[in-house]
Parts: sequence; C-alpha cells; structure tokens
Amino acid sequence: MKTTLIIGASSGIGKALAESLIQKNETVISISRTIPESPYSHFYKHDILSDDELPKISEPIDGIVFCPGSINLKSFRALKKQDFLADFELNVLSAIKCIQFYYPNLVQSQVASIVLYSTVAVNTGMAFHSSVAASKGAIEGLTKALAAEFAPKIRVNCVAPSLTNTPLAERLINTPEKLEASANRHPLKRIGNDTDIANATEFLLSEKASWITGQIMHVDGGMSTLK
Repeated sequence: MKTTLIIGASSGIGKALAESLIQKNETVISISRTIPESPYSHFYKHDILSDDELPKISEPIDGIVFCPGSINLKSFRALKKQDFLADFELNVLSAIKCIQFYYPNLVQSQVASIVLYSTVAVNTGMAFHSSVAASKGAIEGLTKALAAEFAPKIRVNCVAPSLTNTPLAERLINTPEKLEASANRHPLKRIGNDTDIANATEFLLSEKASWITGQIMHVDGGMSTLK
C-alpha cells in the first residue's frame, strides 16, 4: 500500500485526490492550514509560509503532491515587487522547502514520485497573468531539473491546468455569465473540475506512469494547443 503526502489537501484538487486515494485503501498524509473534512490517515495543521519547521514524518513516502497556489491577476503596471515575491514564495519556494525536507522519506521508497502544478498561462501567453505565469514557469523549470537530478530513483512531473472550478477560482466564475464566458474560451466548452486534475495527478503518481518523468501534462480542455 502506497503512502502519499499531499500539501494543501483540505479543499479543491488536493481534497479530490486524497479522497480518491483513500477509496483505494492508500495511505494519505495531509499537511494543510485548515483542518480537512475528509478522514485522512494522518493530518498535520501547518502553514507552509510560516518559519516553523515542517512536521517530521518517519515512514517512507511514495508520492508528494504540492497543491498550494495563487491566481493573482492584475495588469503588469499595477503589480508591485511584493506581488511577484509573494507568488514566488507560495508557488515555488514553499514547494522547494517541502521537497528538500521530505527527500529522505522519498528515497526510502522504490516507487517515489513528485507531482507539482503549473498553469496553462505559462504555455499560452495571457494578459494579466504575468505574476502567476512567472512563478509557475519556474515550477516547470524546477520539474525538469529535479527529474533529471533525481532519476532514476524519483520521478518528477507537473500538471498544467486551465481554469478549474475550485475555491481558489471562485471569484472568476461566481456568476453564470462569468462561468459561460470562461467555458466558451475552451475548445471542449467547459472549465475543468477538481476531479479532472486529480485524475491526471493520480495517474502520474501510479505505476501506470512508471516511464514518465520530467513532463508537463496539459489538462486544459484543449486551450494550450487548439484554436
């Protein structure tokens, strides 16, 4: 039975992934700022942006999924240095901190895997996305660098979604008009949901993806490649 550590499992994609893994009788360790509703195998309440040391875990970890992220959409002229720094701290440096801290647990596994999250805005230029695209672009670079360095012991991949119906995106889709407009921008004429992204993540964690590493998987309703 595999053990997966999910950082940010109390809502959205992390919650959907955790619930699916638990249904398959896998062990899920959750680290979140808020107490999750689902009965995880182990739960640690922790703010990854704090200076406090991460919770120690003694057992081997087969998978790490880093879910925290931001959607900071402003014009480039309105963004301040602090906006870029805050997005980079949350999206990139916090992920690095978690991977470095739990690396000893990963190397104890024979099937270790890491999954990170980017955004369609890195591959497809979008107005008002400069801050989030900059930090998530760094995540894509980190994914490939770690995949090269950690091979063949640990696989490292990244999922790049388009707009997904999660609490993080609520203000962008909180009216029928906004939701319809967002859906129509995608070739498949709908936005994603947490299960769409969780399914892709679960695949990358699984033995079915045992020959996949260093990849950016676009789960975006066709937005990044189709007109």
